[in-house]
Amino acid sequence: MIIAIDGPAGSGKSTIAKFIAKKLNYSYIDTGAMYRAVAWSADNEGIDLDDENTVGQWTEKLKIEFITDPEGQQIKVNGANATGLLKNEVVGRGAAKVAAQKKVREILVAKQQEIGRSGNVVMDGRDIGTQVFPNAELKIFMDADAEERGKRRYLELKAKNMDVDLENIIAEIKQRDLEDRNRTISPLRPADDAIKIDTTKFTIEEVIDQVMEKIKLKQNS
Repeated sequence: MIIAIDGPAGSGKSTIAKFIAKKLNYSYIDTGAMYRAVAWSADNEGIDLDDENTVGQWTEKLKIEFITDPEGQQIKVNGANATGLLKNEVVGRGAAKVAAQKKVREILVAKQQEIGRSGNVVMDGRDIGTQVFPNAELKIFMDADAEERGKRRYLELKAKNMDVDLENIIAEIKQRDLEDRNRTISPLRPADDAIKIDTTKFTIEEVIDQVMEKIKLKQNS
């Protein structure tokens, strides 16, 4: 099976996708990390993220690897381990910028399709069910209130001893939503046949149970 899990920032899609992949012994691919890798690495090279042509050329030659590790999936960018460097809000804003660029999306979607072509994969992002794998056997779209999503991101960053402000995080979440939902290329939206799950008031375990139930129904159909 190919399982596509889409949703906005902080909806829980990555957390759930990791658990589901582990339960099924499937590969897990965090496509958002690929856009973050482009933004992070291009910025480190001094590339202007508004220069679509140069960012596209950089993306074309970028090597992004997902490495399975007992401590959790590692992400290598051109051979360097960038796992702990991609999850801050500055990189997130850069990712939103490059994700709206046609050439970048074309290159990364092709990479994602190549990775998932063999199946037995859980892939999360913002356009997996609509663009990357529109024929995925199971499509889930997760969402939650912006305030709840902001709180989750705030607690995640605080746990890493980062100096963050809750109100700023919520404002950034809302801004990212606005950009993702209204961009011209592959806007964030549920696929027509996606199963929608509002995770606002559910625990991680409850959401996992809901998704596993959908998987079992699909496997038995």
